[in-house]
Amino acid sequence: MILVTEFFEVVVLFACVNGFVLDSKTYTGNGESPTFWRTQAKDAITKKAKMTLNKGVAKNVILYLGDGMSIPTITAARILKGQLQGHTGEETKLSFEEFPIAGLSKTYCQDRQVTDSASSATAYLCGVKTNIGTIGVDAGARRGNCASQKGSELTSILDWSMAAGKSVGFVTVTRVTDATPAGLYANVADRSWEGDHYTSRITGGCKDIASQLIDDYKNVQVIMGGGRRFFRRFDQPDPEHGSNAHYGRRDGRDLIQEWKEGQHNLGRTYKYVWNSSDFNSINPATTDSILGLFEYSHMQYELERKDPNHEVAGEPSLAEMTEKAIKILSKNPKGFFLLVEGGNIDHGHHGGRAKMALYDTVAFQDAVAKGASLTMENETLIVVTADHAHTMTMVGYPSRGNNILGKVDDGAGGNTHASDGLPYTTLLYGDGPGFHVSTHGHREDITHVDTTDKHYQQQTAVYKTTETHGGDDVGIFARGPMSYLLTGVHEQNEIAHVMAYSSCVGDYANQNECAASLTG
Repeated sequence: MILVTEFFEVVVLFACVNGFVLDSKTYTGNGESPTFWRTQAKDAITKKAKMTLNKGVAKNVILYLGDGMSIPTITAARILKGQLQGHTGEETKLSFEEFPIAGLSKTYCQDRQVTDSASSATAYLCGVKTNIGTIGVDAGARRGNCASQKGSELTSILDWSMAAGKSVGFVTVTRVTDATPAGLYANVADRSWEGDHYTSRITGGCKDIASQLIDDYKNVQVIMGGGRRFFRRFDQPDPEHGSNAHYGRRDGRDLIQEWKEGQHNLGRTYKYVWNSSDFNSINPATTDSILGLFEYSHMQYELERKDPNHEVAGEPSLAEMTEKAIKILSKNPKGFFLLVEGGNIDHGHHGGRAKMALYDTVAFQDAVAKGASLTMENETLIVVTADHAHTMTMVGYPSRGNNILGKVDDGAGGNTHASDGLPYTTLLYGDGPGFHVSTHGHREDITHVDTTDKHYQQQTAVYKTTETHGGDDVGIFARGPMSYLLTGVHEQNEIAHVMAYSSCVGDYANQNECAASLTG
């Protein structure tokens, strides 16, 4: 006698062997049956099998840098994006996850297992790994030692692209003198030398980062981000902040006015803007250069960008800045190089506030989507990566579709409890400011805490006033000419070389592949 369960197993086995699938069951979640998953896999494989290698020359290169965008950050932001759209979220894709090429970047720097944004920027922009805290110099330079940077200066993909006659620019939501954008144009033994204010303590004749940008890089046609404070004199009030006495320049220079004069002398039509209304009035078709400094320090988090309690003058989104930049730079028939940084991902993580970091990751992927829509894949190499990871991780066994910012659920409407009898969130940090204990010496009870609030700090294992970077490998996503070179696991400095090779600039300007493509 065959039991019903045994009969069913035999029927299922027969169906699978003969290419049939029984879909008569009721499936939980999104109703994804075995047929759904088999079809999904077949479509993915078929698409990949039809892919051809693009060995052409990249007229344009866009590097998108998600500062601190670790693999768990990508996963959590993917889920958040889907949940904001009313889905369970796990099945969603960020815009750059649609790109055909993916790889990994090893982020350690010359002297540390875990890097910072300065040494990592030097790697992926200048093509050379260096010591932590230094920008645009090789490992012969010692942090804080001005004399040691002499003779260690490096050039970057920005320099190489300009030498080839391309237009160049960068947009960021950090200060334009912060570590990531500074990696394009600055040579400093200490990333803190953003201005010449009295607390920067630069001795030995080295130039601060802001003055290097204005003095030595007049041909950079797009500069957008925050950081007005390092460009104005200490006695010039900021239009939003007021006093600039602490961070303002002591050398008597008004670098914004000097930028205007420099663009005028070059015969360019130019605009300096510091708020969203002025930004929106810019016509890219009739503008050659733009300097946008939208904040006294860093620009606002995406969650607070339109909040009148945080931002009175208004700020453009990263996607809006990206669009304006591409339209200005793409008028050059020789092409362009553009860096786009989502810097507040990093700041959210450092504060232990995952919600801030994830919303800025979603805004970052919007900027990637905008750039992809404005360029053609056959002529523009787009690379999306991160400079380093963070210590945020996803834990527990939450149900499919459980709020990514919420507590780990038990699948029955309640919370899962840890071994100490208390609930915990799906997202946690290895270290950071979210280490709190009760008066009884136990982990804080978050039963009645709204963990989805933007100010909530996820709990951590180790207390630090500021959460640190992580040493994980980070993702690389790419499309366009020579993008296939980024498959596999790479040293971070290789990214600069791939961008240069694909666009025939720098050390690769005379490579046979480039010469043949350009002359053929």
